[in-house]
Amino acid sequence: MLNQSELASLSKGDSVDHFLLVKKCDLRLTKQNKEYLSLELADKTLSVQSNLWDDVKNFYNLKTNIATGSIVRVKGQLDEYQGAPQIKITEIRLAKEEDNVTPLDFIPRSSRDLNEMKNEFIARIKKVSNSYLNKLLKNIFSNERFEKYSAAPAGKQWHHSYISGLIEHTLEIIKICDLMCDIHSELNRDLLISGAMLHDFGKIEELSFDSAFEYTDKGKLIGHIVIASIIVSDEIKKIKDFPEDLKINLLHLILSHQGKLEHASPVVPKTLEAITLYQADELSAKVNAYKLTLQSEIKQNSKWTKFINLAGTDLYSHELENFPESENKTLFD
Repeated sequence: MLNQSELASLSKGDSVDHFLLVKKCDLRLTKQNKEYLSLELADKTLSVQSNLWDDVKNFYNLKTNIATGSIVRVKGQLDEYQGAPQIKITEIRLAKEEDNVTPLDFIPRSSRDLNEMKNEFIARIKKVSNSYLNKLLKNIFSNERFEKYSAAPAGKQWHHSYISGLIEHTLEIIKICDLMCDIHSELNRDLLISGAMLHDFGKIEELSFDSAFEYTDKGKLIGHIVIASIIVSDEIKKIKDFPEDLKINLLHLILSHQGKLEHASPVVPKTLEAITLYQADELSAKVNAYKLTLQSEIKQNSKWTKFINLAGTDLYSHELENFPESENKTLFD
């Protein structure tokens, strides 16, 4: 097992002597046309930008062997640039076999128990009473496909971007959708829950996640929304007499779940179930993304993060105590 301090625990000025996963590696030019290596290096807790400025020619041949997913040993010092941590590299080399490190040592995982999540997911499928949808879900979430789904991240970087993040994200959405069905009886619960389970299924083919998370060629060219729609359409064809109206409404949930055309949804939500799924997806994704950002991007000696482009703001971390529910009740007795 890898034994080294976590990047997130280091402060500016601390020495770095770490094995790290290469998430990006580019040979670039400064404004003065001087070559430098731009790297993004990571452990399970943090991704850090790193630039190698000196003696780049000696590392250029090394660079041809470094690719996304490579492991390198880096020596240097933790610095800061525009409020973000950065490693000033003094030495770098590719990991050797005798170093006994693998990409799995650097890939973050869900904090939830995987077997618990899988059992919760299967139990929720059993509660879908529509026989066509129940059969479809059982056929899709089976064998190797379900195992891959259970291991997949929900995204490359922004939210639930860790192993088993996709099933965790989906279970959160299911709970939100179930709650909305309790509030609004007009919602078709079986249709909405089925859409929640299937909406991101295409990510098992959009992303590769055996090392650093990357988009596959298929993912870049087609995208997870269309991939999921094709898989679901193909599986529906195998179910005799599957109702056409049910098929169209289910596919609409998948195709519209990102809410806006500019967010890559082929259509915008046009049913009660579709708008519910879109908002549930947004809520799960944003809360998780903000939570992870607050854990990793807080500036030193501050309660604020750096400016987060995807959030459009910097974020604040308060220290208000979260009392258990039983203690809350005693305040009003």
